Amino acid sequence: MIQVTGLSFAYSAGSPVLRDVSLSILSGESVGLIGPNGAGKTTLLLCLAGVLPVAPGRILVGQLDPAIPSDRTRLPQRLGMIFQNSDDQLIHPTVEEDVAFGPLNLGWPEVVVRQSVAEAIQRVGLQGSEQRTPWHLSGGEKRRAALAGVLAMQPEIMLLDEPSMFLDPRARKELIRLLNDLPGTKLIAGHDLDLVLQTCRRTLLLDGGKIIADGPCEDILRRADLLEPRGLEVPFRLRLSPDRVHDSRA
Repeated sequence: MIQVTGLSFAYSAGSPVLRDVSLSILSGESVGLIGPNGAGKTTLLLCLAGVLPVAPGRILVGQLDPAIPSDRTRLPQRLGMIFQNSDDQLIHPTVEEDVAFGPLNLGWPEVVVRQSVAEAIQRVGLQGSEQRTPWHLSGGEKRRAALAGVLAMQPEIMLLDEPSMFLDPRARKELIRLLNDLPGTKLIAGHDLDLVLQTCRRTLLLDGGKIIADGPCEDILRRADLLEPRGLEVPFRLRLSPDRVHDSRA
């Protein structure tokens, strides 16, 4: 579903942020993308989403190449992204209008848009907030509104950048349950390694713009020798017990 081959990227004349990155993600996989600040996680997601320009042939997302204008135009039909800062994603006067923006731009019939918007808002627990102004929402509510805007488009692929940011413990728990219930392919980037452990089967460790490790989630997240030099910690539940975490996604 996602294929990256020899991808490098630099902002303006700066040093490369991504260096010869290659990876494959199968349809239906839920994959964690972890690494220290400045590792290139957000840049990689923005390249996959077609926000940042890359050379043709380096990326395929659902058989679409974001570097090709005609493919880039069709990409929102297949892929949705939750940005690290929800304020970058909420631009309309009401929550309902924000959530409807994507489906309307896909040209869906009005009745289908209304149904999809209502279902997405209910799914993230924002019923009753449809007419609220997004910039009056709390940080956690903004996060859920941004997620609803992506869910309303029913994408096959979701890219999530620090999805638990600003969420209180209960909202974070609800997010984990929601992510585990969602079908499709997910790439989840962030520092919340407990969330990655509970939502992903596989983890990529990115540092200095390169893939340092790629393997089963628990195997990577137990590796203090990989994590600690990069400012990351073994998730608490893996430190509690040497056994495998059978119920981590319950």
